[in-house]
Amino acid sequence: MRLKLDLHDIFNRGTSIDKALNDIMDEAERKRAKTIEIIPGKGSGQLKKRVLRFLDRKDVKARYHRVEKDSKNFGRLFVHFKH
Repeated sequence: MRLKLDLHDIFNRGTSIDKALNDIMDEAERKRAKTIEIIPGKGSGQLKKRVLRFLDRKDVKARYHRVEKDSKNFGRLFVHFKH
């Protein structure tokens, strides 16, 4: 199972971004999803950096197995879980 989070609609609302990321992580754990596809978009790269900083937090890092940057699409990340 793969979950998908597109951040295009909330790119300029900081608290909404963190809430959306927390919600998708909770959902992945609840549904035991193997992967989350996060789409910050290409843009200037600031949103992607923000997502990576969120994923790098110690409390969040403990929840997933690894992060993969899509080599073919700069505007997409995959978060992999080991349940």
